[in-house]
Amino acid sequence: MENEQVSKEKKERFKLFDEMELLQFPDKFVIRSTNSSQNAFSINRTDGNIETIIGDSSSWIPTKVSIIYGVVGTIRLLAGTYILVITSRKEVGSYVGFPVFRIMSMKFMACNATLRLSSYQEKKDEAYFMTLLRTVESTPGLYYSYETDLTLNLQQTRKLAKGRESKPLWKQADPRFVWNRNLLDELIECKLDAFIIPLIQGNFQNLHFTLKNSLAKITLISRRCTRRLGTRMWRRGANLEGDTANFIETEQLLEIEGFMSSFLQIRGSIPLLWEQIVDLSYKPRIKIISHEETTKVVERHFHDLTQRYGDVMAVDLTDKHGDEGQLSMAFANEMQKIPNVRYVSFDFHQYSKKSNFDNLQPLYDNICEDFEKQGFFLIDKGGEIIVEQKGAVRANCIDCLDRTNVTQSYLARKSVNSQLQKIGALSSSECISMFNEIYDKFKTLWAEHGDEISLEYAGTGALKGDLVRFGRQTLSGLIKDGMSALSRYYLNNFHDGIRQDAMDLISGRYTVNRNSPSPFQLNGFESFSYLPVASAFLVGGITLTSLTFNQVGRNAQHIVSSIVWAGLAAGAMAMVKANGTQFCSRPRLSGLL
Repeated sequence: MENEQVSKEKKERFKLFDEMELLQFPDKFVIRSTNSSQNAFSINRTDGNIETIIGDSSSWIPTKVSIIYGVVGTIRLLAGTYILVITSRKEVGSYVGFPVFRIMSMKFMACNATLRLSSYQEKKDEAYFMTLLRTVESTPGLYYSYETDLTLNLQQTRKLAKGRESKPLWKQADPRFVWNRNLLDELIECKLDAFIIPLIQGNFQNLHFTLKNSLAKITLISRRCTRRLGTRMWRRGANLEGDTANFIETEQLLEIEGFMSSFLQIRGSIPLLWEQIVDLSYKPRIKIISHEETTKVVERHFHDLTQRYGDVMAVDLTDKHGDEGQLSMAFANEMQKIPNVRYVSFDFHQYSKKSNFDNLQPLYDNICEDFEKQGFFLIDKGGEIIVEQKGAVRANCIDCLDRTNVTQSYLARKSVNSQLQKIGALSSSECISMFNEIYDKFKTLWAEHGDEISLEYAGTGALKGDLVRFGRQTLSGLIKDGMSALSRYYLNNFHDGIRQDAMDLISGRYTVNRNSPSPFQLNGFESFSYLPVASAFLVGGITLTSLTFNQVGRNAQHIVSSIVWAGLAAGAMAMVKANGTQFCSRPRLSGLL
């Protein structure tokens, strides 16, 4: 399975420390490799300063010792520095022959002894920042390798200069996809290269199978861009630089009979300036922001994509009526101004009314010629490039989750058939769907991929997963989708403001500054505890109205109080509806663009 060239490169690669000891002393933390006590550094627990330890530290006697599996980085807040370490990991497979791990748990270690000297407001602010750090600790979908860079796809790595593998991993990495890039500055400054782990957020899976007596493996890896990191409702569209929300590069890597073949797809929010602010309604209105830079934003976005991926085909899966229709029309109008990028509009819901996977065939019929020209990347047993991928399909719906994942899985199936036929593992008349066990595993691979990508952005698994798993919608799938939709409603309205703040803090979008006013000195409705207050108004008014109406049958004198309570309940409901955005969880650290 493993390419011969990979075996040679292993000897020359830069390798990170894969297991470390965390030593705790009253005045400092010490982190050192378990393989050598001379590879270590310390962090002062008072001011957070980092120092490289020169010499042997094996004779030191700490108050506590624990094993960690990596240093994610450091962040400075108002009262000190916090260092994030990996406390638990799971090996989930391999990428081009090198082990890949998923982070199972992380922990921030506080170096904030000066907190006791801070003002009351600073202590209050630091407490909220620390709440955000605890949210960061539970970030889903983080993956890494100690031996290879996961941020670059196979085609990129094979075309880069020889010898790059000997450089530290953080120097090899594409900064767009390094989730912890903003946390690495102090470690980089101190030249702690062997401790610096670039993380990606997304999805990573291996599928092993046997096809006609040939061992094969499909790797599915997705890399989430950090330039516009955020949650479903608080990061929509593009910023002025052309970076879009929920932008993800997905690579499907096939290995069989010594050949390696890679197929890339990309997704991202519609690259206009638009928002969809939560307001307690089930489906908040979409607002397109009129801005003189709109055309430039779209141009910047697609210029960046064509520079990186070649010929780009934009497939827009949104509805063609209502708010979605207006947004889709605005997108289509802007795309008419972009040369050399094909725009394809396909109303997914209109074509999939029968909830059948094969209803995507009209889309494929429309794009197949350009899709086949884009192709895939293929190298032989000796590492020689046979064909290159010349472009990529950029798919989007509104969230770039459910409809997008169904469509990408469909195109991935088409591509893997072409790859296997090109290699000679399948004849021109054969396809992977003819091998039921393999095909079922392939569909499950993509369904689980969609669930994890959705969890990171929306807080729940993907909807329409049955279309990927079974090719049709099932009753159990409809029930699951209903539960996930309700969960999304709750999270988006009453929890995602905090999640967005945590992402803005960790990505560097918001920088803590002691000389700036506190971002948490709020007033009015924004100081309420979102869900309890809204619920109290509604449930309290309805309950009291019901009680008084029940008493009307026994005593007509209660009719006046019943009318009063009914009026108050209606007023409460009207107030909550009118001020819906104020009752929702909102980010406090930065604006929308």
